[in-house]
Amino acid sequence: MVSFIFHVACSQQVHEIPLGGNAYITDNPDRNGAQIRTNEIHNWTSSESIITYWVHTDRPVTAGLRFAAVVPEGNSELDIKVGDDHFRMKTNGKEDSQMTVGPVEFSGSGYHRIDIRGISKTGSVYATDIKLFISIQDTLARLSYVKENIDNRFYWGRRGPSVHLGYTMPKGKDIEWFYNEITVPEGEDQIGSYFMSNGFGEGYFGMQVNNEEERRVLFSVWSPFVTDDPKDIPDSLRIKLIGKGEKTIVNDFGNEGSGGQSRIIFPWKAGLTYSFLTRVKPDNQGNTLYSSWFYDPEEPRWHFVASFLRPATQTWLTRAHSFLENFVDVNGYQGRMAWYGNGRVCDTNGTWHELTEARFTGDDIARRGYRLDFGGGTDGKRFFLRNGGFFSEHVQLNQVFQRGKQSTTPVGKPDRMASFQD
Repeated sequence: MVSFIFHVACSQQVHEIPLGGNAYITDNPDRNGAQIRTNEIHNWTSSESIITYWVHTDRPVTAGLRFAAVVPEGNSELDIKVGDDHFRMKTNGKEDSQMTVGPVEFSGSGYHRIDIRGISKTGSVYATDIKLFISIQDTLARLSYVKENIDNRFYWGRRGPSVHLGYTMPKGKDIEWFYNEITVPEGEDQIGSYFMSNGFGEGYFGMQVNNEEERRVLFSVWSPFVTDDPKDIPDSLRIKLIGKGEKTIVNDFGNEGSGGQSRIIFPWKAGLTYSFLTRVKPDNQGNTLYSSWFYDPEEPRWHFVASFLRPATQTWLTRAHSFLENFVDVNGYQGRMAWYGNGRVCDTNGTWHELTEARFTGDDIARRGYRLDFGGGTDGKRFFLRNGGFFSEHVQLNQVFQRGKQSTTPVGKPDRMASFQD
């Protein structure tokens, strides 16, 4: 499905806001209740299920809204809320029902919310589709939203923008170790969040919120054989497990490249600072070893996660980076944030170098401007990343942020390399 923009009589622009990429069920106590799919609303039976659109304007605008609803049977009445104003829409199962609302004022630049709730129905569901058209008199104003589904962008757009910190590495050095710390503030640990601390050229290491009961520490290394299906990887190019911690679970992974994945089910807590340590070292036989450790401040001690061998690879640690993403698309309207601090790398001579500079980048959804609710920066001591939640404070991509050097040594003294063996 492609969003359409019309220019009517050279005096206004009209945008169709696709349901599949821009709407969420924001109040749905029944997990088996309403769901938004690519081109339809499935099982919208509860009056407690609110369908919410968000659109972003780059300035205050006066807008007209037109809604078209498809009701398969019977009649339905819907409540539409725009700002503080409510409008009632009556729908008929015999024909597509339409209603025009406005003019409405989208005050200020930023995100604007539109809620739709079922009030009454004589059929089994309130509607199976709702189309939203927004017309704006100001032809220079810019509306931002997920416009089309090429390359599955409705899914990626609903997940929300992913953002990254690419750290400036010391020049002319072979890097063997990468140490970093993450602090997730209380209330920012939404389900579906991946707070990735130690990214490198061939994988990543961080912590996730998987559901209400489970949280994980995750360490993954991609195979040199490029595929989204791990079954396609020839044996000679498979990631090989060398060792793992007592509580570590190991398996293959796919969908976004394939390789070896290890995880520890671990109930990490918002508000605490966790440390991550990764080692990358060639074995001088055409392969490279990747190992990671995770520091629990409450015990306190380091936990060995796993060591993997990546065949057909001869490299030290490259492309040190961190990222923040949401991997549950139905939660893409919820916000998350984390602090990334005290990062440093150690070269093969045993010298530590602080990572005090980072370039702020985003994924395809962020770069296209389909979602603008992302941010990054520094408080002078730590970097931070933020995404989701449809906040309006926009931060430009490709900025370089800097933080001051810290006198605080890494937690757990990872400079004592003798205590970390592959």
